[in-house]
Amino acid sequence: MTASETADRGRPAQRQAEIAEYVMQQGSVSAADLAEMFHVSLMTVHRDLDELEKQGVVRKFRGGVSAQPSSVFESNVSYRLRAARTEKLALAQRARELVEPGMAVMLDDSTSTLELARLLVDAGPLTVITNFLETIKLLSGVRGIRLLSLGGEYYATHDSFLGVPCMEAIEALRVDLLFASTSAVSGSYAYHQEQEIVLVKRAMIRCAQRSVLLVDHTKLGRVALHRVAPLRDFDLVLTDSGAPAETLREMRENGVAYEIV
Repeated sequence: MTASETADRGRPAQRQAEIAEYVMQQGSVSAADLAEMFHVSLMTVHRDLDELEKQGVVRKFRGGVSAQPSSVFESNVSYRLRAARTEKLALAQRARELVEPGMAVMLDDSTSTLELARLLVDAGPLTVITNFLETIKLLSGVRGIRLLSLGGEYYATHDSFLGVPCMEAIEALRVDLLFASTSAVSGSYAYHQEQEIVLVKRAMIRCAQRSVLLVDHTKLGRVALHRVAPLRDFDLVLTDSGAPAETLREMRENGVAYEIV
């Protein structure tokens, strides 16, 4: 072991944080590149990546690591917070126009609806229901906002509450508007990688008088392991000007109501 590695072993947490930050910036990177960049052995890098994978920050593949989603893995919330920020803000601004004082509005645990939550701080009187810890922290104590948090099992990867208790809490409610997002849209269906999130999103759709799906163009033309719902189950699909023409054609042919922002 080199002198630099010996010194480095005293600060693995700091190195792992720096590795996570770099991977989230790059999307994907090889283990060999990380070993060279951080002046440690490949074995040390793999130990760090094992710990980060255990925390749900990244996922390993042969020879490297990624923070990007796949058809079976959703990306960590820290990565999603950085992705498509301009598009998500445009979607949120249009969604905000649909919110009226006195409504009960449900927001799922997506970073797209978090952008909308930022625009609701002056929308009161309003009741907001969510299972996303970031949204709960953002709106707690905001004047004019009655905040209902949906409990359940906490999932660090998503920074949200899921599971049977969350679904039961949703099923006891009836809201005016649901704003939701998902990780993939293909053909006439919305998809997601994880069944726990799929079940919660379906419960949210059932409890809402109107449902709006916010999906930026990076999610279109992609599939994930589980079907969430047909797009026609949403009263409106909001997407941005980067949406592929083929996807928009499919939505029109399937009778999906959509708007481009």
